[in-house]
Amino acid sequence: MTVVDSDILIDALRGREPSRTRVAEGLKAGTLATTAITAFELRSGVRTTKQEEEIEDLLAPLSILAFDEDASRAAATARRELEGRGETIGMGDYLIAGVCLSRALPLLTRNRHHFDRIPGLLLVAL
Repeated sequence: MTVVDSDILIDALRGREPSRTRVAEGLKAGTLATTAITAFELRSGVRTTKQEEEIEDLLAPLSILAFDEDASRAAATARRELEGRGETIGMGDYLIAGVCLSRALPLLTRNRHHFDRIPGLLLVAL
């Protein structure tokens, strides 16, 4: 199972390659998941009924992973480590990383600048 970040899902919705093909293949194989945080990010960006329908259609076949107690601990550890070095990433990125770390799942994202900094987080190349 691979966790997909919002940037990849947005690119897929817009038909941008290689995200469109990668997401389509992962959906067909049943090997993709996303986080409740990513679902929130996508839903927050909705401006039209058509966009809402497209996002819901995209999310429907995905496993949506919750931010739970284990994810909370992993996210907090990652935040303390980064901020202890004077670095920071967005709160949503800490939470997404926590979900992945707590489940030992890799993350598919284009946002390597943020996620590369998190020790132990496995990233998947697009």
